[in-house]
Amino acid sequence: MTADARSRSRSFVGRDGTRLEAEMWGEASAPPIVLLHGGGQTRHAWDRTGPRLAALGWRVVAPDLRGHGTSQWSSDGAYDLDLFADDVRALVAQLGGRPVLVGASLGGLSSLLAAGEAPRAAIRALVLVDVAHRPDPRGVRRIVEFMRRRPDGFASVEEAAAVVSAHLPHRTRPYDPEGLRNNLRRQGDRWVWHWDPRMLHSFEGRTDPPGMAERLLDAARHADVPILLIRGGVSDVVPEDIAEEFCDKVPHARYVEVGDAGHMVVGDRNEPFIDALVPFLEGIG
Repeated sequence: MTADARSRSRSFVGRDGTRLEAEMWGEASAPPIVLLHGGGQTRHAWDRTGPRLAALGWRVVAPDLRGHGTSQWSSDGAYDLDLFADDVRALVAQLGGRPVLVGASLGGLSSLLAAGEAPRAAIRALVLVDVAHRPDPRGVRRIVEFMRRRPDGFASVEEAAAVVSAHLPHRTRPYDPEGLRNNLRRQGDRWVWHWDPRMLHSFEGRTDPPGMAERLLDAARHADVPILLIRGGVSDVVPEDIAEEFCDKVPHARYVEVGDAGHMVVGDRNEPFIDALVPFLEGIG
C-alpha cells in the first residue's frame, strides 16, 4: 500500500489548553499511530519513520510535546510527567480510532501512564522505545549533563552538530547538520535548542524518583493492550537486565533489540527500528 510521503500539519489541544503542533502522514481513513519523541527532541525525530509507516497503511501523527519544538511552553514552567501524560490522553481523545502509541524515552513514559492509569486512554497497543519502569541512572545523568551544556547556544548549526556527534560516538556516519536545524531556534545571533530550558529543573536530582518504578509497573500491568519494548542494543539507559525485569513483571509485554543502537534508537538505526516495529504492528491487526 502506498501513501503520499508529504506531511501536513495539525494542532491539538493538551491539558489546560496547551497547544500541541503535530506532523501527519497517510490517509485520513487509515488506522492511527501516534509517535511521541523523547525529552529535548522534536517531532522531526520521526521524519524518516512517518512516511514509511504511512506507506504501510497507517495514519501517522507525530506531535511536539509541550515545551518542545513549536508546541506551547507551560506558562508556569511546570513539566512533571503527569502533565505530559494528560497531554497524551487529550491527543488520543481528539484523534479517536484507538491509536497505537509509540513513545521514545519521555514520550514512552507519558504514554505508559496515559495507557495504564485512570482515566485510561483508549488505545490499541503501546510501543516503548528504550524506556521501561526504571532507567540506569548513569545513562540518565549522561543525557541530562548533555542537555545542561552550552546554555548560551551555538554560533552555527555546524557547531551544534559537532557537539551532538561527540555525544553520540557510536553513530557510524556524521550527524546531519541540516536535519539538526529542526531542533534549534535562533536567539539573537546564536542557535539554541528548541525546547524550554525550564524543563531541566524537573530532571535535577530525579533520575529515578522514589516509588516511580512501581507506579510505572502498575500502569503497565493495568494497560489492557499489547506492549512492545524496543531497546537499543548498546543503550546505557535501558540495559538488558532492566528490559528483562520489565517483561518478567508485565506478562503481556515483550522486548526486542536493535543492534548497535543507543538510547536514541530511531535516530541511530531507523531502518532496523522499523523492521523491529512492523511485525508487532502486523500482529495486532
